Amino acid sequence: METLKTALFATLNYFYGWVHDYGVAIMLLTVAVRLVMLPLTVKQAKSMHEMQRIQPKLKELQEKYKNNKEKLQEETLKFYQEHKVNPFGGCLPTLLQMPVLIALYQTLGGTPDKPGPFLKYIASLSPAQAEAAKRFWIILPDLTKTPKAMFAEVGAVGAFPYLLLVVLFALSLYVPQAMQSTDRQQRTIGLYMAVMMLFFGWSVPAGVLVYWVTSSILQVAQQYIVTRAYSTKEDKK
Repeated sequence: METLKTALFATLNYFYGWVHDYGVAIMLLTVAVRLVMLPLTVKQAKSMHEMQRIQPKLKELQEKYKNNKEKLQEETLKFYQEHKVNPFGGCLPTLLQMPVLIALYQTLGGTPDKPGPFLKYIASLSPAQAEAAKRFWIILPDLTKTPKAMFAEVGAVGAFPYLLLVVLFALSLYVPQAMQSTDRQQRTIGLYMAVMMLFFGWSVPAGVLVYWVTSSILQVAQQYIVTRAYSTKEDKK
């Protein structure tokens, strides 16, 4: 993880040299990560599209074997194999992002006793330079602060951009999942997870939320484009 944190901070500094804003640098880092994972994203979108296409037949199986769970599992697995569909194919890009997310959390966060690389760098600057480095344009005054900390310091009005970011963070987890699934139960589970993520987002550095929200927006855009491409291709058949 230390190697990843070092590489992550070096990449952020590289982008910062272009734009002179660590918030924008985080967004550029997000774009770079999404581009690297683009082949997996395409595969994910294809897998989700196939899952939506076969949903009616899956429901028929569920209805046919509703009183025999063991047979239902057996027939469902066989059905997936016949149609060459991986029901877990949509999870891989998200799982691969987790080390980056954790490393970014540790890079931007930390405590005075155990600061992350970014806080160590900030400590080496003059007060004016440190304030400028932590600011994300005019939107967020401090990328290292959590919404919880900002709310305690300046109240709801002053911390409004941070609170909005937490809401966007929760929505960014729910919307892609809702786009991928037509199953009501799965959407409900996704909604519960999004609500849980409100509490998680409340306590992480704002820079991490900027990364995840940007990543999810790009994911939705990529997923929409690829899904439309596959739908158009099928319509032409």
